[in-house]
Amino acid sequence: MRKALAVGRKEFRQIVRDRLSLLILMFVPAFFLLLYGYALNFDVQHIRLAVEDNDRTPASRKIISAFVNSSYFDLVASVSDDREYERLIDVGDVRAVLVLPRGLERKLLTRERVPVQVIINGDNSNAAATVMGYALRILQTSSTEYQVQAVGSSGQAMSVEPRVWYNPELRSALFLVPGLIAYIGMISAVISTALSVVREKERGTMEQVRMAPLSTVAYIVGKTLPYFCISMGTSIAVILASMLLFGLPMNGSWLMLIFSLSLYLAGALGLGLMISTVADSQQAAFQMAILASFLPTMMLSGFVFPIASMPAPIRAVTYVVPARYFLVALRSIVLKGAGVAVFWPQLVALTLYAAFMLTMASRRLHRQWT
Repeated sequence: MRKALAVGRKEFRQIVRDRLSLLILMFVPAFFLLLYGYALNFDVQHIRLAVEDNDRTPASRKIISAFVNSSYFDLVASVSDDREYERLIDVGDVRAVLVLPRGLERKLLTRERVPVQVIINGDNSNAAATVMGYALRILQTSSTEYQVQAVGSSGQAMSVEPRVWYNPELRSALFLVPGLIAYIGMISAVISTALSVVREKERGTMEQVRMAPLSTVAYIVGKTLPYFCISMGTSIAVILASMLLFGLPMNGSWLMLIFSLSLYLAGALGLGLMISTVADSQQAAFQMAILASFLPTMMLSGFVFPIASMPAPIRAVTYVVPARYFLVALRSIVLKGAGVAVFWPQLVALTLYAAFMLTMASRRLHRQWT
């Protein structure tokens, strides 16, 4: 028992001396408990809704009010034809469209069944299924009210016609696979780069590099280029395997996909280099890489949990997660077949993130060399 206590005292002193480990042990669990306790929410709220009201009567306005007052939907656009809402869905401005036909009020009052169309963006199968359930419930409630008040029978006054775009079968694989591509690419790039540089520190070879006639930029480029190629090859292999095994479609441009993937991996490599300039051991570098890449990519990118359902402070954090932007671009390319005009803001965000990370890593490494 005395020996065990001696080992315990020695280990405690070591932890106190190692401030990074102490920070990880004490601060990180509490931080992520608060962060993900608020972020993890399977409910889908604040669904961006567009309405095409071809009737413009009190009845149609009452149905629209039922959607808005349900607290699930936010009315963000009123459109006049299918081209308008198709563009809004493509760029991600809306997730659902309610189409009310002409003669809706007249047919409700004359006991005719009215077809009401709900169009849903299906690139996120889980969210699409939830949105469909919300819409059906609201329309069925409105239908029952009109049936009792105006028709007086037990049938439904409105026939709901839901349509799911880009993933009509609501296959979860078409939602999960793009997220896995982003996750695998981020993890492999960040961890491999961070560990490779720290490994040189531990082995003492970094001193030899500092004495060599080599600039910081040249060192960073030479250090990251192999891992960039490996990460790119791994990501493309995952995409091809997903097409073969899970039926992932490729409706867009391969060239644009590779360009988007390159920007994403460049940012991941920059993050790995940034971590390597802070960590002094491979163990610390691994822990920091996991915290900085795995958890944000999995939890705060919209991969598993919808960003719109998170509280405002958590949504603000998601703007610095590169996977958030890459997932939008990736799904726009492979599922929607959209052009760069749809997702160019995401490409700009990925470019800025990569430039910032690589610049900061280069400056920190240069200060350590001089």
